[in-house]
Amino acid sequence: MPVKDLVSWNVMITGYVKQGKMENAREMFDIVPKRDVVTWNAMISGYVLCGENEKALKMYEEMRGAGEYPDEVTMLHLLSACTDSAFLDVGEQIHRSIIDMGAGELSVFLGNALVDMYARCGNIRKALEVFQGMREKDVSSWNIIILGLAFHGHSEECISLFEDMRRMKYIPNEITFVGVLVACSHAGKVDDGREYFSMMRTDYNIETNIRHYGCMVDMLARAGLLNEAFEFINTMEIKPNAIIWRTLLGACKVHSNVELGRYANEQLLKLGREDSGDYVLLSNIYASRDEWDGVERVRELMDDNGVWKEPGCTLIEADDYDLKNFCFDSKRKHS
Repeated sequence: MPVKDLVSWNVMITGYVKQGKMENAREMFDIVPKRDVVTWNAMISGYVLCGENEKALKMYEEMRGAGEYPDEVTMLHLLSACTDSAFLDVGEQIHRSIIDMGAGELSVFLGNALVDMYARCGNIRKALEVFQGMREKDVSSWNIIILGLAFHGHSEECISLFEDMRRMKYIPNEITFVGVLVACSHAGKVDDGREYFSMMRTDYNIETNIRHYGCMVDMLARAGLLNEAFEFINTMEIKPNAIIWRTLLGACKVHSNVELGRYANEQLLKLGREDSGDYVLLSNIYASRDEWDGVERVRELMDDNGVWKEPGCTLIEADDYDLKNFCFDSKRKHS
């Protein structure tokens, strides 16, 4: 049998990693006579892809203990692990390691990864600091910080940064507008939200998708414009999904709108969504108006449809509505 060179070993390890067979990859890794940074990166990336982020970080410790120096690819995988698991302290250590490596100016990839890590771990100020210190940016860079600001409630800064992005001639995409519309929703900037929603098509020829529609319904609902939200849903060019109707249902609970709440619940049932939380929301709407017969009808409807309450959940409880179910993995959809 011919002697395998390092490239062959790395190819085999990478093959196992791509198949998600990390035990096999580790067995192969352990018998490799000599390793290089590619070997270590393959293992680290594999653990990250499989969601085993602590193992990825432990592998990095082994790497440093073995005297192997990381490269940019290593750091990108490690930052991904920290981001996915919200390991802010470790992410800060990785950041310091990047500086200690003497990389000079951050590449756009490392810069984006750092901004993403800080934003998603809750340190939005540090995310903004890293973003502002990046000399090279791309649309993904702007999307990451705009989304981070929007989902952490910094609506004014988010919108201001979006306008900076436009002035600097960067072309926003559909992801950018999700962040901007979320910011408008959280800040109650209904007129601005309408304008940005229209701008997507008129200025940038961006096709609206379910996330954009969801942001608009959420914005109108938060502002108490339930009838306008309902009319907006009826004019959507794509079929409303469960989250659209659930957002409206939640708003009906907040504003005690029984008729519209009942209709939204009916639409959820037509979609085959048997979620006990939807019944709880409808029950809350009745209860807020002291319509106890309605509460009992909801209970009977649940029994008829074989829907069970979540353990520890009463039929009447406090709830809130937001776009959390529209949150998506921003790290994988920035561009």
